[in-house]
Amino acid sequence: MMRPMPVSCAQDPPADVLLVTAVEAARQAGEVLRECARVGFHIEHKNVINLVTDADCRAEQRIIDVIQRTFPSHRILAEERGLAQRSSSPYQWVIDPLDGTTNLAHGFPAYCVSIGVEHEGRSLIGVVFDPTRDELYTARRGQGAFLNDAPISVSATDHLDRALLVTGFGYDIRETANNNLDHFVRFALKAQGLRRTGTAALDLCYVASGRFDGFWEVALNPWDMAAGIVILEEAGGKVTNFEGGKHSIYGKELVASNGRIHQAMLDVLQQTRPHQ
Repeated sequence: MMRPMPVSCAQDPPADVLLVTAVEAARQAGEVLRECARVGFHIEHKNVINLVTDADCRAEQRIIDVIQRTFPSHRILAEERGLAQRSSSPYQWVIDPLDGTTNLAHGFPAYCVSIGVEHEGRSLIGVVFDPTRDELYTARRGQGAFLNDAPISVSATDHLDRALLVTGFGYDIRETANNNLDHFVRFALKAQGLRRTGTAALDLCYVASGRFDGFWEVALNPWDMAAGIVILEEAGGKVTNFEGGKHSIYGKELVASNGRIHQAMLDVLQQTRPHQ
């Protein structure tokens, strides 16, 4: 693969250069994760149930190195180090080097690299790479979504009782009443099936590719969603907040679906809103 030349801060980079760079960064980070899974890694605890590994840190540095080689002026928001690159650039990369750290720590093969690109707050590019299955999800705004270069689209499921849903739980599940357990119970009684994978980026991609029909969560961060939302929307899916309004990756709550069961999911969530 020919590497893009560095782009100055005065230039508006073509979307295909952004995408190529994101793919290269995701694949290189994926190789770091494969190596760590094979030879081992060091685990630390942010709290009792929130882990970080040197795999996270090494993969994050690899992504940043690839981005800065081509786009040295772009801002970078990364899970482990926060705003890693401060500048006045209208472009921001939002990266999760390892979405599914607890899964990796236990040898459970459900984790990925997630890289999104924003321009003036609007998501343009989404790349999610699953190194355990060698599955690469990509999307450019207005150009469709792809899995290993094949077009993908959301499912045609149109009833909640025939839907396979997925969700997750925040690391503060033991400390907050808004812990998603109430929603989980109600959806378990309404849907055909319910799963919890531990990786929000892959959950969004699985809705995009029709493996799941809907996804909701109450406590996400920008790097959990930035890439997956572009991929889902470009695959024909719908994303809102719990009230059905416009979603932002800087909000916590998210409802994502194939569109056909979206209102039914919102109705369930409104029935279980926590008391204020």
